[in-house]
Amino acid sequence: MILGDRIRELRNNKKETLRNASESTGLSVSYLSDIERGRTNPSLQTLETLASHFGITINDMLLGVDFAGDQTENAYPPGLLELFNDKELGKEIDEDWKNLLVKIDLRGKRPQTKIQWMELYLSLKRILETPGE
Repeated sequence: MILGDRIRELRNNKKETLRNASESTGLSVSYLSDIERGRTNPSLQTLETLASHFGITINDMLLGVDFAGDQTENAYPPGLLELFNDKELGKEIDEDWKNLLVKIDLRGKRPQTKIQWMELYLSLKRILETPGE
C-alpha cells in the first residue's frame, strides 16, 4: 500500500470527505487529493497534522506503507553493498534476498561488515530454502 492509499483509507474509515478533512486539518482539498493520488509527498509536519486528525501516531499511520521508489545504494547499511557486489556470492543474491537483508534490524542493530552480512545470509539461506532450490 502506498502512503496516499493509506491516508485515503483512514479518511474513509472516518466517513469523511476531502472537504471535511480539509476543514479539520487546515490543508487544502487539492493538496489532500494530491497526497491521496500520490502526486505529492507530505512533509513531516503534514504527516503529524494528519495523524493527529485521525487520532493515531505517525508510526501507526505509516504501518504497512510501501514508499515509492527503490532504495538506493547510499541507504544500504555498512558492509551490505560489499556483499551484493561480491564477485562470487553477490551473483546468487537475488532481489528477494536483497529486499529481505536490507530490512533486517534487531533492536537497532545490524551486521556492520561484509563478513557479518555473509554469515547472516548463509545462515538464513540454510534455514529458509528447501533442499534442491
